[in-house]
Amino acid sequence: MADGLPDDLRGALDAVAVLPRLLIACDYDGTLAPIVSDPRDARPLPRSAAAVEALTALPDTAVALVSGRALAVLKELSGVSDAVHLVGSHGSEFDTGFVQPVDARAEALLAEILRTLDAIAGEYPGVTTELKPASAALHVRNAAPDDAAAALHRAAEAAQAWDAQVTDGKAVKEFAVIETDKGQAVDILRDQHDASAVVFLGDDVTDEKAFRRMRGDDVGVKVGPGDTAARYRVDEPQNVAEALEYLLDVRGRWAR
Repeated sequence: MADGLPDDLRGALDAVAVLPRLLIACDYDGTLAPIVSDPRDARPLPRSAAAVEALTALPDTAVALVSGRALAVLKELSGVSDAVHLVGSHGSEFDTGFVQPVDARAEALLAEILRTLDAIAGEYPGVTTELKPASAALHVRNAAPDDAAAALHRAAEAAQAWDAQVTDGKAVKEFAVIETDKGQAVDILRDQHDASAVVFLGDDVTDEKAFRRMRGDDVGVKVGPGDTAARYRVDEPQNVAEALEYLLDVRGRWAR
């Protein structure tokens, strides 16, 4: 280890930082921002936020946040400038709209899902729901373990009657009425910026779709424990700040 980063990750960042066009993409919760009890309080670590903005100022360097958050919420919580590209709803919501339209059928299904999740949440203390433009989520982080398990089980049973994409995250189960795929989102960004390589950092199950799309000189970095398709790993969001600062230093010297 050196400067808090594994030596193999430092080597990979050294190599990717000097490529002609670079895309750096990060998940938000658990990656740029630490996980907190109330999702409305999640804010990026100051060092990470500063590094993200500084990276956007380098030539031929694009930076994006790819999050499960609704796009408007991601913009508000992250506080990033317009120089940072934002993709919400697990990769399906760009600033130009959704990759797949949310039609009347999908809107009706979303309303039904939310009604059901609200009813479940009302029976278990600490369980809450979240409505997004194309999905609804059941959060159990603040519930007792038995209540959390029961609520998630009931939601899973209800989902058998829905034509919805189910995603299990950290203390959350989400039901989307359109297809969501962070890997597809990263590839769209890759093509938009004609990137020579991608650095992607994420901590959750949905980030695995992006890790599985890594290729060539790409660098996928898993944050925290758990099985992963990423080649590299760091322990916590503070290490993400270090990785971004390291990239900023190496690519900044290359640009000069």
